Amino acid sequence: MKSIRRLIVYALTVAITLVTTGCSPFVNLPGNKTNHPKIEHDKFITHDGLLLPLREWIPKKSAIRAIVIALHGFNDYSNFFTSSGEYLSEYGIASYAYDQRGFGNTAGRGMWAGVKAYTEDLSAFTHEIRKLHPGIPVYILGESMGGAVVIAAMTGKNPPNIDGVILVAPAVWARETMPWYQRWLLAISSHTVPWLKLTGKGLHITPSDNIEMLRALGNDPLVIKETRIDAIYGLTNLMDEALKQGEMLLFPTLVMYGEKDKIIPKKPIMLMLDKMSGNTKRAFYKDGYHMLLRDLHGEKPLTDIVSWIFDRDVPLQYGNETLQ
Repeated sequence: MKSIRRLIVYALTVAITLVTTGCSPFVNLPGNKTNHPKIEHDKFITHDGLLLPLREWIPKKSAIRAIVIALHGFNDYSNFFTSSGEYLSEYGIASYAYDQRGFGNTAGRGMWAGVKAYTEDLSAFTHEIRKLHPGIPVYILGESMGGAVVIAAMTGKNPPNIDGVILVAPAVWARETMPWYQRWLLAISSHTVPWLKLTGKGLHITPSDNIEMLRALGNDPLVIKETRIDAIYGLTNLMDEALKQGEMLLFPTLVMYGEKDKIIPKKPIMLMLDKMSGNTKRAFYKDGYHMLLRDLHGEKPLTDIVSWIFDRDVPLQYGNETLQ
């Protein structure tokens, strides 16, 4: 027992030494606010002049009845919403999605920009969408990391002016729900080798049953395949905030989760839901994976989104567990 204690003490001493004498996680902070945010064709120009590529899906057969602003997940980009945007447009719902800082085809690709940058971009973009479409209901949809950004933005000092929130497998896997060794490893590596990149190979985690879609992502040069440790550290800070602030999300909210999700564990999802207000409706999908909207049966949750947007009092058709 004494030898084990000595080993633990030695390991902790080494860890503390590395953390206190090593590097610090890098954050690619925004520049000065020299520009008024605006939307120009296929890009959103932020307050510091950064160009964020923008995609839109506008109804062709009917007038716009509602708008969805969609935020992508970690290492993904705005293209994630293509099939969903096309589906929603058939019901008169216009959709917009932009590449968040450090992802897709943005400057500083692969670098974490900080929670404040992501939330301020969302509030500014929503403001510009309101000006483009006055009087039309606006909803924000966040998938995975995008969901965490939405929670942080909606519970922050300058929340976007919207009519409702849709969280698809929101990234709320905060430190308090992680094993201790995972927290220690992240703390040590982020302060010693923050530049080190991880690929995720060998984890054998399936994010979706849509194999064709996953292969396309694997061949897409704009999807990040190698992730800096300090970016993972930044994401974890965001997830900490999202789980903590979830109970302050008082807007009408729809939370969607696939029972086969191996990326975001169910435990933190349930912790968040247990604290959320009566304005929250939940939908669980027995055969759903993490990339719920892009699964082979992605039309099911999309149908529920349409139903919720136009009539929140109607029970969801496909969610096998709902909260009225």
